[in-house]
Amino acid sequence: MKNFQQTDNATMVTDFLLLGSPDGWNLSFLYFTVFPMTYLGTLLGNLLIVTLTTADQRLHTPMYFFLRNLSILDMCFISVTVPNACVKSLTGNRATSVAGCAIQIFLVIFCAYVDMLFLTIMAWDCYVAICQPLQYLFIMNPQICVRMTLSSLLSGLLYAGVHTENTFQLSFCQSNVVHQFLCDIPSLLRLSCSDITSNMVLLLVSIIIIGGGCFAIIIIMSYICIFAAVLKFPTRAPGKAFSTCTPHILVVSVFLSFITSVYLRPSATSDTLQDMVLTAFYTMVPPFLNPLIYSLRNKQVKEAVRRVIFKFLLCFVIFILEVFYFFCYIGSHLFVSMHNLVNKYNST
Repeated sequence: MKNFQQTDNATMVTDFLLLGSPDGWNLSFLYFTVFPMTYLGTLLGNLLIVTLTTADQRLHTPMYFFLRNLSILDMCFISVTVPNACVKSLTGNRATSVAGCAIQIFLVIFCAYVDMLFLTIMAWDCYVAICQPLQYLFIMNPQICVRMTLSSLLSGLLYAGVHTENTFQLSFCQSNVVHQFLCDIPSLLRLSCSDITSNMVLLLVSIIIIGGGCFAIIIIMSYICIFAAVLKFPTRAPGKAFSTCTPHILVVSVFLSFITSVYLRPSATSDTLQDMVLTAFYTMVPPFLNPLIYSLRNKQVKEAVRRVIFKFLLCFVIFILEVFYFFCYIGSHLFVSMHNLVNKYNST
């Protein structure tokens, strides 16, 4: 397989090799056990949330509207990385075309960016529900919710497009070996023989503005105000508010810290194994934990699960009874027909 092509000025990379493990390490067991199990758990948990929030009319509220969108996004997020890594480990074919690498980078950045915005919107929704309950339905009306969702998606397309285009304007002529299980910007920047100063500045500015801004909104404008309102009015169950908000803050903090560590670490001090662990955490752990933190611990969701299970069992019992009635009806008609035939035969 040809990995380079000769041009007038330099030898350019035509595809990349995703090693999937550092030199001297055999991480095959991760791709055959941990990765598939995490992927399956993420799909099942988020699919359950999507089903419940769609089927149960009581969950047709702004909070669960955004939660449903977050679950769909999380399924897409982990599907961009894990299946491809497992297939490459299973087949041993580590080659990825430049176009395929660009698409994966675009989708990873898009999902991570929109995921961060959805978490911020959900924090804002929680703030309005607790601190401004009388104006909640006016502020978080369906039109506003749809507009915020569409704005997040469209801005995510633009954000991912800018970073992807800025990355693949570089020349990659030093090597085509990527020490990762996916294509990401930091790994490609280490392979570039072009000046990457503008790329690093863009990453730094975007992470500070987007990540820092979202984190400030979540922590300062939302949860600090929520805690203040709850402590001011003890009848609003402070323990419940703290138990709900604390895991949210923890997930957002871990998510941002992992992304920051991966994208802003200097190339000279980069450790391959540590980079892979951090990348695995920010691409796999939040999608896996979000259903547990935001839904399965929620009383309304638990009640919705019970209602869905009850409806399923009721439909199953009705189906069994209808099948039993059908066979009894057919059996009775066959018995009458056979009885008439016997009587007719005896009479002749």
